Amino acid sequence: MQETNTFAPTPTTLDTFRSYYVLRGDELETGYGDARVEVPAMLATLRDAEIAPVPLLAAYAAASGTVTRATFDALVGEMEERLGAAGPVDGLLLALHGALVVEDQPDGDGEIIARMRALLPDGVPIGVSLDLHGHITPLMLQPDTFHVGYRNYPHTDMYETGARTAALLANTLAGRRRPVMALAKCPVIVPAVNGRTTDGPFSPVAEAGRRAEAEGRVLHASVFPVQPWIDVPDLGFAALVCADGDVAAAEAVARELADETFARRDSFTFDLVPLREAVATGLASPGMTLVSDTGDAPTGGAAADSPAVLRALLEGGAAAHDRPSLLTLCDPPAAAAAHAAGQGAELTFRLGHAVSRGTPVEVRARVLSLSDGRYVMRDQGAQGLAIEMGPTAVLGIDAIRVAVRSRASMEWDTGIYTSQGLDPAGAALVFVKSPSHFRVAFGPLAARVLLADTPGPTRADVRQLPYAQVTRPLHPLDPL
Repeated sequence: MQETNTFAPTPTTLDTFRSYYVLRGDELETGYGDARVEVPAMLATLRDAEIAPVPLLAAYAAASGTVTRATFDALVGEMEERLGAAGPVDGLLLALHGALVVEDQPDGDGEIIARMRALLPDGVPIGVSLDLHGHITPLMLQPDTFHVGYRNYPHTDMYETGARTAALLANTLAGRRRPVMALAKCPVIVPAVNGRTTDGPFSPVAEAGRRAEAEGRVLHASVFPVQPWIDVPDLGFAALVCADGDVAAAEAVARELADETFARRDSFTFDLVPLREAVATGLASPGMTLVSDTGDAPTGGAAADSPAVLRALLEGGAAAHDRPSLLTLCDPPAAAAAHAAGQGAELTFRLGHAVSRGTPVEVRARVLSLSDGRYVMRDQGAQGLAIEMGPTAVLGIDAIRVAVRSRASMEWDTGIYTSQGLDPAGAALVFVKSPSHFRVAFGPLAARVLLADTPGPTRADVRQLPYAQVTRPLHPLDPL
């Protein structure tokens, strides 16, 4: 599982996967701890149905650059070997993202499904769970294969999606269901900052899918606003619908959802706030101002090392404010220097662009605290998921607090700050490198939420990205 960002500066290698996890065989049973994600849900659901699971392989890398062919073949080849060694099986479950891009293959997930399909006899069902931001292609629609996508964005139903996928497989094996699929697409990118299913302009599309399920027209109506930061052909919104033996019903609902999205395309526009304006607003306003650093989101594939926010805070006078401003930065050399110097030390740091290109910001800062960077997510979403930020230091530049970590990690959970002794609720400004999911955990603490127009490979205004491979015309790049 990996969400690729083809605009990210570094490729995804086997070492990238190993730095997160590669679990084999029975390691899948315990390797997730208490994390509420797809694989534990699949295993639990199979056992509840009195089906014996045969765990194969689980390899995860956080969103990052294009996957090398050697890495992809090593992992998928091992999946093939383990599936072959398992002997005759009644079915197969795959927990994938849907937007994995290999250096010579724009649809890595489709290749995984096709390669697994080739190893199984006709009629043996394959169930695939997918992230709502998958890039859905005809290659994924292999024979005797069904798909179930996340219903929610922000992603709060990863476990439930795994359970739904495994339950449908169990019902298929028992002869109670006969899943068939239909795909409909339209040339629209729904921006991540405005693609929420809980509220906003995209939520009516998601609600239409839920309505089709509730009315019994189809089993699962999955909508995919698409991961916008991949430069591949046929990028765009997809409706992937599963019905019980009725292909025409699946096709009708899929087309309705694609048409609804196309009709609403102009409503997906959004307002971004210039970074300096966001800083000024937060420093002048009561309560906590929550700001999305939209261009540098690690869950979208950015390196999380842009110092643009730090530079704006310094220029805006945040260091002299009576309340703190909180931000994060992935900078392994700076974290290492802070750990070497020790808590209380005052050093000159060159912060930012440890991986990506650009000019760092030179500051004089005090090392306020040091940690191993480990915490467990507690807010809604991937509760129980253990996060490893690597050696981490909180640097103080007067009232500015920079949580400097050694590894980019998702910024969905308040633990990214509270685990380091920082209180988001008491700050003037809190910055998060996340386009939307941050609203679940941080939103209730904020007096206002702003989307800052920041640079980087996950920038919200996709019109500023250097697409070269996408099929045109494509909204909002082109008038439609």
